Amino acid sequence: MTVAKRMGAGLPGLLLLGMAGCATVARPPAKAPNEGSTSYHMVDDGQMAHYTLALGDVATGGGTIQRVLPDYPPALLAACPPAVDVQAQVIVDAAGKANDVRRYPAAGGPAAPVPPQFFDAVRTAVMQWRFAPLQISHWAADADGNTHKVDDESKPFSLVYAFRFECRAGKATVSSAPAKG
Repeated sequence: MTVAKRMGAGLPGLLLLGMAGCATVARPPAKAPNEGSTSYHMVDDGQMAHYTLALGDVATGGGTIQRVLPDYPPALLAACPPAVDVQAQVIVDAAGKANDVRRYPAAGGPAAPVPPQFFDAVRTAVMQWRFAPLQISHWAADADGNTHKVDDESKPFSLVYAFRFECRAGKATVSSAPAKG
């Protein structure tokens, strides 16, 4: 028997075997794990203390230069709870480093109870934030009426931010937008 005859006789068997190897059992699609993200905005409820500037003083800085968004707490993703709002007061030192994050009550009364994992996520992220130092420059005029800078002073400050943790259609988000104070 020639090689061609042997191959010809075995070809349908090989094709059948090859096609059987390509067959797959249909499996239901795996449920995608929930995903989380965060947003925030600055809040001025009118109750924050502000520096009073003297005539000729100018304040600059105090804005964020490095931010890290909080992660949605992984342990709560499976439950996908209703939206959670967390307000936090960020205490910033004179060098522009966040050195404390405190719970801050929502305007109009005590804040709704918030699972501690959400505040912990806010604290972990915000402690990595960096701010432009708040500089207060003192200016004066000389006898001829020309103004000149007398000195600069860096000051600590605090700001309040609102963070929103949401889960929609199995996906969690954390977001914020600038607040209208």
